[in-house]
Amino acid sequence: MRKKIKKDKIFNKNQTSFFFEDFIESNKKERYSEKNNLFQDRIYLLFFLFLTLILIFCIRITHLSLSKVEILNQEKNPKNFTLLRRDIVDRNGILISRNIKSYHAAINPKLISNKNKFLIKLRLNFPELSITEIDKKLKNNKYFYLKKRINQVEKEKLWNLGEKGIIFEPFQTRIYTHGNLFSHVIGQVDYDNYGISGIEKFFDKKLKDKNFINVPLKLTLDTNIQHLISKELNKALITFDATGGGALLMDADNGEILSLVSLPDFDINIRAHIKDKKYINKITKGVYELGSIFKTFTIAIALENNIVTPKTLVQNIPRSIKCSKHTISDIKEFPKNLTVEDILIRSSNIGTLLIARKIGEEKYKNFINNTNLLKNPKIQLEEVGSPIKFNWNKCKLETVSYGHGITTTPLQVTTVYASLSNGGKIIQPSLVKTDKQMKYRKIISEKTSRSLNKILRKVVTEDHGTAKLADIYGYDVAGKTGTSQNYKYKNENLNTFISIFPSEKPKYALLVMLENPKVAKNLVYDYKGLKIKAFRNEAGWNSVYVAGKIIKKIGPILAINNEDFNHKYVAEKTN
Repeated sequence: MRKKIKKDKIFNKNQTSFFFEDFIESNKKERYSEKNNLFQDRIYLLFFLFLTLILIFCIRITHLSLSKVEILNQEKNPKNFTLLRRDIVDRNGILISRNIKSYHAAINPKLISNKNKFLIKLRLNFPELSITEIDKKLKNNKYFYLKKRINQVEKEKLWNLGEKGIIFEPFQTRIYTHGNLFSHVIGQVDYDNYGISGIEKFFDKKLKDKNFINVPLKLTLDTNIQHLISKELNKALITFDATGGGALLMDADNGEILSLVSLPDFDINIRAHIKDKKYINKITKGVYELGSIFKTFTIAIALENNIVTPKTLVQNIPRSIKCSKHTISDIKEFPKNLTVEDILIRSSNIGTLLIARKIGEEKYKNFINNTNLLKNPKIQLEEVGSPIKFNWNKCKLETVSYGHGITTTPLQVTTVYASLSNGGKIIQPSLVKTDKQMKYRKIISEKTSRSLNKILRKVVTEDHGTAKLADIYGYDVAGKTGTSQNYKYKNENLNTFISIFPSEKPKYALLVMLENPKVAKNLVYDYKGLKIKAFRNEAGWNSVYVAGKIIKKIGPILAINNEDFNHKYVAEKTN
């Protein structure tokens, strides 16, 4: 028994070890199973998180791809940009003037970390700035403007300096898409968007009317025609060494102005105070003695009052006439006997004077008053000139008859020519398109108008005419020249040519004016196949030549825009 008990004891000792190991092993399996489950849960969680992130990115990318692209600027860029002024466009809808967002560059010295380094950067990138002044302002440590009205290039250069202290202040500015082209018509606005000249000033309230802010102000001007006329006139200033010039193209039926050019001009995008009088609007504000242009008025009055006919012969025309203290004569020698139409074709001072005496002062006064030649021109501009007033004393009728001693603006005289040629209805010049029906009053009859147009056509076509260089094939040009001289400075003169075309049924009136032109000694004229050189300094040798060049350039555009004119042009080309 003892032996057996001992064995059992021994066996029990061994069994204690066996049972312990079994417990450990089972416990390990349970722990491993728990850890394995926990690890799998973590993997699932991470997988879910990654999947969620991927879905978020996918949704965001899809949203961005479907939404409108917004260009973010370097500073706060408000989505709503409310215009302060309406656009201005030409008759074809071409943009002339518009408000855009621009910037002032300001400096907050407190945000400049290294002021010396900042000044060096400015000196390198903007050498035109006064670094000394900027340094003083930086030391004052107060907010100041570095540069106002900066352009996009300057803005980018300043941004690239990488300084937090540079602040871009947004504001609205007015830009003019054609720079110099409409400088004497459109005008300008000040820094607060108030019109200060031209169309901008005349229509200031209408251009700021919020009810029509998205409706452009439509002008009668044609940008393409304006460009062509300006280009030819600028060439003429060089060719004839003239100090200035002007051109005006008007619709003879309704007074709409298609082009108004005055030279020299200036870039209206540059805000500069111009004091020099040579930059005035010569067409509307310039007041001139236009010379022989007035002879057409004298003949028109005589025809209208049945005093003469175009074929009436004026006999024994003297070479000169003594009138009070003055002696009036012709520049050239003419035949003693001339018909009324020949007097205008050849531009005889004495012949015109004799016809004026038959008309009488009363009838001539009535014509001047009815045409408003001595009043301020009515047009949508404030820059208008006042003709010099005079008294009808001795010899005034005689001198006025051929355009001496009477002044007016090129705008007014062109309007009268258009009125005389369109059948006699007095028109009102306009720069703005309107749908209103105009009421016209007559200045002469249609019969007189037709007779006058035929004579003016002969001024261009006849060998003795003064405007032969304007006889451009296919355009049926008619017109009258005028050469006047400055009383004080005899070497200064004004050469003018007013044309109407087509003469049979005039649609357009064109004035071309050159101030102080010289003889173009190197210019060879091509007149009906003949090569000739200039030897006189008169309108027939310069203003007429320039008008012919202009009509040749703008004629096709006008023909396309005018069906009647187009048919006549095609018919003449065919014949």
